[in-house]
Amino acid sequence: MKKKVVVAFSGGLDTSYTVMYLAKEKGYEVHAACADTGGFSAAQLKTNEENAYKLGATKYVTLDVTREYYDKSLKYMVFGNVLRNGTYPVSVSSERVFQALAIARYAKEIGADAIAHGSTGAGNDQVRFDMTFLVLCPEMEIITLTRDGNLSRKEEVEYLNAGGFPADFAKLKYSYNVGLWGTSICGGEILDSKQGLPESAYLKQVTKTGSEILSLGFEKGELKSVNGKRFDDPIEAIRTVEAIGSAYGIGRDMHVGDTIIGIKGRVGFEAAAPMLIIGAHKFLEKFTLSKWQQYWKDQVANWYGMFIHESQYLEPVMDDMEAMLESSQRNVTGTVTLELRPYCFSTVGCDAPGDLVHNKLGEYGETARAWTSEDAKGFIKVSSTALRAFYSVHPDQVR
Repeated sequence: MKKKVVVAFSGGLDTSYTVMYLAKEKGYEVHAACADTGGFSAAQLKTNEENAYKLGATKYVTLDVTREYYDKSLKYMVFGNVLRNGTYPVSVSSERVFQALAIARYAKEIGADAIAHGSTGAGNDQVRFDMTFLVLCPEMEIITLTRDGNLSRKEEVEYLNAGGFPADFAKLKYSYNVGLWGTSICGGEILDSKQGLPESAYLKQVTKTGSEILSLGFEKGELKSVNGKRFDDPIEAIRTVEAIGSAYGIGRDMHVGDTIIGIKGRVGFEAAAPMLIIGAHKFLEKFTLSKWQQYWKDQVANWYGMFIHESQYLEPVMDDMEAMLESSQRNVTGTVTLELRPYCFSTVGCDAPGDLVHNKLGEYGETARAWTSEDAKGFIKVSSTALRAFYSVHPDQVR
């Protein structure tokens, strides 16, 4: 009997080469599996299926894990306002984790002998796929033809064409990864640290001028309404915000960070929905969380985003961090108003039942109701005790 191999199939050059080579040269029974975390259109998935069979696959499947991706990752990244290095919404790295998990489950389900992906040896994705497969499918061989053979695009294209697959995989100036939580852009000017991306590099062009008000409603930290319209499906809510914000070019930026493999990486991205949702959510938390809730949640959220990026999603501590993040959201309910303009947005206001700004004790800079002037002077005097003690001994060290 032929050995079964599951190929993590995106429809791109590397995975197309992998399907054909394993089917024709190695005689595997190839199962091409496309794990969709919300970045593929129906037309793209249809094309992927048609091409997989043309390449020699015995079977093709689409594994839709979009809702799982939201429930087990995106939801917590919003709770934590997770932006890697304060900039990047951890889009591609979080997608890869759930794609790898879906591929591993499918491989076990069909009793595969091997599992393959198209990652190169120069990026993070090889770590994310390999680590997931080593943990969940330790009995299966991991095949990475592009990495192990250090193959060039030219070699792969020539092999596919010779095998009767004439698809055009011409080298483009930019490479894109389109996903639910943003689009990454690599290549072109990004390779030169002194340059930025031109307008033409972005997939979503600016079509709106002027300004527009956007209201986002949250319930216990989760986005539930957009401009007054309620969404039971969080995926549709995210896509609605993306459509509104991307028309203004909101969410464009450049991220520079440390990769898993140790070198610095630079990537451009456009992510209107993540930046607007996280911006509104963080603003709402300023009204509804205590000082120390905000502080400690930020510490946990930073580690949470780092662990996802570093392919440590299966680390047991992630359950504990998610429990803390979810608990912190019990009072994060309300509607935030944003004003959108080309390439930027600003927070306007917040309507929340747990608004801590409105209380019976006082209004900052206006009225004190819970203490007297004598109370204030005593508080300040006691608070200054440590400083007064130090400088009474070291008066020459006053800054």
